[in-house]
Amino acid sequence: MKHNAGSLDRILRIVAGLVLIALAATGTVGVWGWIGVVPLATGLFGFCPAYTLLGINTCPMKK
Repeated sequence: MKHNAGSLDRILRIVAGLVLIALAATGTVGVWGWIGVVPLATGLFGFCPAYTLLGINTCPMKK
């Protein structure tokens, strides 16, 4: 897997994922909040399958 998510993109995904998971864990939002696992995982791995399908690459490094 080549990285296709840049630093800012990854940070925003991790923060959004953690916020959604925290809201779901506290019962503030419904079960759908656990979807925060997806942006959290893509942020941690630096790879987004949707970016590959759409031909998007926010990572400035070539690997």
